[in-house]
Amino acid sequence: MTLPAVVLVMVFNYLPILGNVVAFQDYDPYISDNGIISILNSPFVGLENFQRIFEDSAFWNAVENTLVLFFVQLVLFFPIPVLLALLINSVVRPRVRAVAQAVIYLPHFFSWVLVVAVFQQMFGGAGMLSQLLRQNGYDGLNIMTNPDTFPFLLTAQSVWKDAGWGIIVFLAALASVPQDHYEAAAMDGAGRWRRMWHVTLPALRPVIALLLVLRVGDALTVGFEQILLQRDGVGTGAGEVLDTFVWWNGVRNQDFGYAAAAGLVKGVVSIGLVLAANKVAHLMGEQGVYKK
Repeated sequence: MTLPAVVLVMVFNYLPILGNVVAFQDYDPYISDNGIISILNSPFVGLENFQRIFEDSAFWNAVENTLVLFFVQLVLFFPIPVLLALLINSVVRPRVRAVAQAVIYLPHFFSWVLVVAVFQQMFGGAGMLSQLLRQNGYDGLNIMTNPDTFPFLLTAQSVWKDAGWGIIVFLAALASVPQDHYEAAAMDGAGRWRRMWHVTLPALRPVIALLLVLRVGDALTVGFEQILLQRDGVGTGAGEVLDTFVWWNGVRNQDFGYAAAAGLVKGVVSIGLVLAANKVAHLMGEQGVYKK
């Protein structure tokens, strides 16, 4: 029964990994209409592409921007789905809870183009906030093109779009908590806050640890489409991350071997981050992605 799924994973996830060989080539896709023939006939350059990467200041700028954005989102975005799940779970009336869930989930289904457009209309140079400030005698404010606040802008957009969707896993974990645990805590004199601290949060701890490990492993992937739409507005100094760096050099500049090398470095580092974060989870007594 699992064979079709295994075949799909092998074909679409693992077989394409063989294409990483272009990171060690001066790859030219125009040698032939057949991609495999192009790979076989492209000259082998060894570690030259990787040497170029580590000597490229633009690459290190993209790494710095990626890490800054990751830490900002980890601190400001990651806890919000947990808090929202706790808030919704505390709502007693099922109808009110269902309406709240629907309203919070809705932005997840918006495209990034629409999300960026909404924020542009609100916080852009000609947006509602700037117009309101000018009407009251203040200078206009253009948050959308300010490099200093760009990580916080991206985090705010991600919170509005995806925080509601992220609570699904936490609500499922909360639904599995036996009610007699809450009743026993209440009989022992625990109030609402103590029940949340001693019953609810321990039930969420394994899920939080697992998602945190996965988030750390995904640290170098901070949102390609979202950032690409706003990259030119703030400039590459603040708006270039690893994903846009790979896209720009590979697709726009046609330097496929160089872009593949950058992507391969990102993948290797991400695997290391997953293993390190999972080790920390084991030290904290949690299972993480896999058992010891």
